[in-house]
Amino acid sequence: MSKIDIQDVNRFANFELLARQVVEGFITGLHRSPFHGFSVEFAEHRQYNTGESTRYIDWKLYARTEKLFVKRFEEETNLRCHILLDCSSSMYFPTHDNRPVGLKNKISFSALAAAALIELMRRQRDAFGLTAFSNTIDLHTPAKSSVVHQKHLYHQLERLSQDALATEKKVSDTAPLIHQIAEMIHRHSLVVIFSDMFQPTAHSAASLDEIFSSLQHMLYNRHEILLFHVTDKKHEMDFAFEDRPYRFVDLETNEEVKLHPSEIREGYKEALSNFEKNLRLKCAQYRISFVEADINQGFETVLWNFLVKRSKQY
Repeated sequence: MSKIDIQDVNRFANFELLARQVVEGFITGLHRSPFHGFSVEFAEHRQYNTGESTRYIDWKLYARTEKLFVKRFEEETNLRCHILLDCSSSMYFPTHDNRPVGLKNKISFSALAAAALIELMRRQRDAFGLTAFSNTIDLHTPAKSSVVHQKHLYHQLERLSQDALATEKKVSDTAPLIHQIAEMIHRHSLVVIFSDMFQPTAHSAASLDEIFSSLQHMLYNRHEILLFHVTDKKHEMDFAFEDRPYRFVDLETNEEVKLHPSEIREGYKEALSNFEKNLRLKCAQYRISFVEADINQGFETVLWNFLVKRSKQY
């Protein structure tokens, strides 16, 4: 048996504790969870039989027909939430050497947000699973609701958020993997995706079309999809670098370019703005919930704003 590193244990404990503390605040502030309830699909009506429960009588139909009919459902089960975590190299930005003290990179931000959602689901006795992907499916678990499963997922999230993994160059290949994952998870699940959506050709319309074609596969399987678009808005979207020469390195391909930010800032910002607009439009078109997740705001603020908004919709 290998020796346990006490530092690893401490990191794991803090990771779990932070998720628990954040969820305490969510539950206190929201009073009830916007996720709680049953995942059911209406199948058909049947005539009401005297003496049975009136719980599922369709009273709106009764108002139109003056006859009693009962709703029948294909399935009635606790909610299943499956979290998809993009672990491609671009998610490890900003790297350890280039980020301010206290700021998390995109993968750590996503892992902590995922941990908080897992804690929220467990308290409601809902099932939760995790899939990590880059150019391959790096991790896939079924959806379960046990404490043992929760601790296992926390351990995996903590491992995936380690800066050491940033040295492993992994290029995003989202579309084909989403197709695979769609067939691996239970139908009628809540699918939560944490990704920057950056790929080698991610700014082309064709690439977005391929990604959303794969997401449509998930929608066909009756999943509800939430997309957390995780970015460092200050640097990746606004290109807010000092006016001095920089050496920019693509974390996924290792390609380098030396330039002065002022030379390309306006063109770069326009391209990224168009990319985000297209992303939002396609999410609206496919009825996918889009959540802007700027790591500079902190995962607690982003999650709080999202959950408050969602609680008002349901």
